Amino acid sequence: MEKVDALPQTVAPKERKPRVLVVDDDRVVLKAVGEILRRAGCEVVSIEDGVEGLSAASEPGFAVAMLDIKRPHVTGMDILKEIKSKRPEVEVVMMTAFATVETAVAAVKGGAYDYLTKPFENIDDVVLTVQKAFERKALLDRNRQLEGMLDVRDRFEGLIGQGPKMQAVFRLIEGVAYSSATVLVMGESGTGKELAARALHYKSPRRDKPFVAVNCSALTETLLESELFGHVRGAFTGAVVNKKGLFEAADGGTLFLDEIGDIPPSTQVRLLRALQEGEIKRVGSNDTIKVDVRVIAATNRDLGKLMAENKFREDLYYRLNVIAIHLPPLRERPEDIPLLVHHFLTKYGAKTGKQLSRVEPSAMEALTTHRWSGNVRELENVVERAVVLAQGDLLCAADLPPGFGAGRSAAEVGTATLAHLPYAQAKKLALRAFERRYLSAVLSRCSGNISSAARAAGVDRSNFRRLLKQYEVERDSNGNSLSDEPEDDAAVA
Repeated sequence: MEKVDALPQTVAPKERKPRVLVVDDDRVVLKAVGEILRRAGCEVVSIEDGVEGLSAASEPGFAVAMLDIKRPHVTGMDILKEIKSKRPEVEVVMMTAFATVETAVAAVKGGAYDYLTKPFENIDDVVLTVQKAFERKALLDRNRQLEGMLDVRDRFEGLIGQGPKMQAVFRLIEGVAYSSATVLVMGESGTGKELAARALHYKSPRRDKPFVAVNCSALTETLLESELFGHVRGAFTGAVVNKKGLFEAADGGTLFLDEIGDIPPSTQVRLLRALQEGEIKRVGSNDTIKVDVRVIAATNRDLGKLMAENKFREDLYYRLNVIAIHLPPLRERPEDIPLLVHHFLTKYGAKTGKQLSRVEPSAMEALTTHRWSGNVRELENVVERAVVLAQGDLLCAADLPPGFGAGRSAAEVGTATLAHLPYAQAKKLALRAFERRYLSAVLSRCSGNISSAARAAGVDRSNFRRLLKQYEVERDSNGNSLSDEPEDDAAVA
C-alpha cells in the first residue's frame, strides 16, 4: 500500500491530533477514508448513519468534516447546513459519486471548502484536500485571534503590539500619562512617535484639552519661533496682526514637538525658558504670558552626539528628557507583524470596499522576514498597495512589491536577514526557503519535468507533487513552466 505522509505539525499540533468527522453510508469508502486519514496522523470519527452524523455535526472538537452528498433520509447537504449553522469554523469537504457542476456549486454556496469525486483516483488527493482544509481553518482561526487582539487592544491611538518590547512601552505610557512631566520619545522614522504622544495625551487628565503637533524641521527659524510663541503686529515683515502661538493654542493640553533635534540654537533658548518658567513671550513683545502646557518631544536623531557637537543644548536635553520612551524598530519585534498586517488589511479593505480576511502563508513569510527600514510606516504602505492589487479575499505574495515574493532564495533569506528573529522561527523560515529553492533547482535540472525531478530527488511522484503544491512552486528556477509527461530514466543524467 502506498505511503501516506503525515499532516504537517503546523496544522496538527503535537499535543493533539486533528479530528476529522467522516459520514458515508458506503462502508467500504468509510473504512478506506478512515484508514487513509489515520495513517496521515488524524483522529477519525467514522459514522454510517445519517441521523447520528447529523447529531455529531454539532459536537465540538472537529476541525474538518467529510460528508457524502447522496445519502438516504439525511443527505450530506443537510449535515453541511447543520455544521455551518452551529459550528461555522469547521471546514467541510463533500464527497460524491455523481459530480456535476450543479452539485459543486450547491456545496460551495452551502459553505463547503471543497469536494471530491468517488471513487478516488489517488489517495493522496484525499490527504492533500484534508490538509488544505486544516491549513485554511488554522489561517482563519489565526485571523479571528488577531481580530480579538485588535478588539481588546489597549487603544494606544493606533500603536499595536503584542510582543514584550511594545508591551513595555504601553506600560510606561500608562504609568506616566497622568503626570505633567515632559517626555522625550525616541525612535527611528516610522516607528509611531506621534502615536505614542497622542496616547500619552488621551490617557491623561488633559484629554479634553487641545493636542497640538508641530514638525520642527519643516519650518525656518523665524517661522518656527512665530509658530511656537506667536508674534505681535510689526514684529517682522508680513506680521500685520497679532497672532497666538502653539503654546497658547495648547494651553491646558499637550504640545508635541516632532524632530526636536532640528531646532536652531536661538529657538532652543526660548524653548528652555518656556519649559522652566511656564511662560512665553510673543516675537516682538516684552510681555510674558503664562501657559499650562505639557510638552512631549520626539526625535530620530542622536541628541547625545548633537550635544557633543554643540548643536543641542545640554540643559534643554535634560529638561526634555525627564521621562524617555524608546520605540523599538519593527525588525526587532517581528512577532507584531501579523497583528499589524491584519490591522492594515481591515483599515484599507474598508477604504477600498474589499473584504480581505486571509494572508497567503508565503506572503506572511515574506512580510515577517523583511528588514523594514521604514518601520511600521513602510509596512502600512506595502499592505495598502497589496490591498489595492489583491483579488478576492486572499492577500498573495504576488500582490507584494518586487523583492517580497515567495520565490526568494536561501541566500536572500540568510543568517543576517533572520538574525533579528527567535531561533525557532528563524530556523523554520530558513528551512522553508531552502526546500522551495531545492524544488525549483531540481526541476530546472530536469527541464521542468515533474516525473523526472521526483526520481532525481528520490521522492515518490505523488509526494513530490504535494511538495510543489505545499511550497507553491509553479515554475523552475529558470522561470520555465512545469510539465508532467513521463520521460525515460535516461533523461535524468
